[in-house]
Amino acid sequence: MKILFIDTCHPLLFEALIADGHECTEGYNLSYEEISKMMPELNGIIIRSRIQLDRKILDKSENLLFIARAGAGMESIDVGFAESKNIKCINSPEGNRDAVGEHATGMLLSLMNNLNRADQQVRRGEWIREENRGHELQGKTVGLIGFGNMGSSFASKLQGFDCKILAYDKYKKGFGNALVQEAGMQEIFNDSDILSIHVPLTDETEYFINDSLLNSFKKKIYFINTSRGKCVRTDDLVKNIQTGRVVGACLDVIEYEDLSFEKISGRNSFIENPSWQFLIKSEKVILSPHIAGWTFESNEKIAMTLLRKIRVVIGNLRAEK
Repeated sequence: MKILFIDTCHPLLFEALIADGHECTEGYNLSYEEISKMMPELNGIIIRSRIQLDRKILDKSENLLFIARAGAGMESIDVGFAESKNIKCINSPEGNRDAVGEHATGMLLSLMNNLNRADQQVRRGEWIREENRGHELQGKTVGLIGFGNMGSSFASKLQGFDCKILAYDKYKKGFGNALVQEAGMQEIFNDSDILSIHVPLTDETEYFINDSLLNSFKKKIYFINTSRGKCVRTDDLVKNIQTGRVVGACLDVIEYEDLSFEKISGRNSFIENPSWQFLIKSEKVILSPHIAGWTFESNEKIAMTLLRKIRVVIGNLRAEK
């Protein structure tokens, strides 16, 4: 197999595929046009999000058998078109789900207990206690929208906090257990104190979190987004923080990210945006640069997950022959 690594991944994946007898090439700096010219000869691609594998580039593939995404989201790949060409598309959410669950928990605890603000105050020599009195997770109801790898991981990390967990997933049923109660959206709206979304970015979920949805909640809520920035209409979220309907927000991802997630896109076009200025100045908001799934452990686990899945794909192809 001729396999192109468009993006970096843990070296064990590259080394293991070489050891399996495949020809692996590092294409970390190759442009869309350069990759396009290589497509006819490739059998496999390893990618994160740097390049958009759209219909135009995939149409040039003649021998491509699989695309392996180092991570969870598949929005940078035209999966439908790829599959119509019998190209197997695989991802590795099992590899970074624990990291995402832990990160979401950490952000929420920091926000509810004013840890970021208190840390900065102490560093300035300020010893402020009453104004930093926090809130406990115990007794709160956490509403999850999406209960795949990430949503279920976050739920598992909340064990021990004695909070009630409600989960809604449009595409899954029968997943309720002693820890998580399967719920409808109306139950999420009625009972949640905290909302965390764990959905892929699709046409259906783009700007899913908007003013209308946020106004459907009966109680004031904390909001967490570790999925994709464009699942949230930033202006609407800021509006609801300002009115107090959203008590605070934990945002690992933002609407303004570049496709590759490696930088903020169009920086000059939004830097003076009032909503962005509010987010970066507000003590009611905790921000991180799309690193919820970005741990040393997840880097290795993602590679191991992809290696197993790639070997299965190749093994099936050989069995068919």
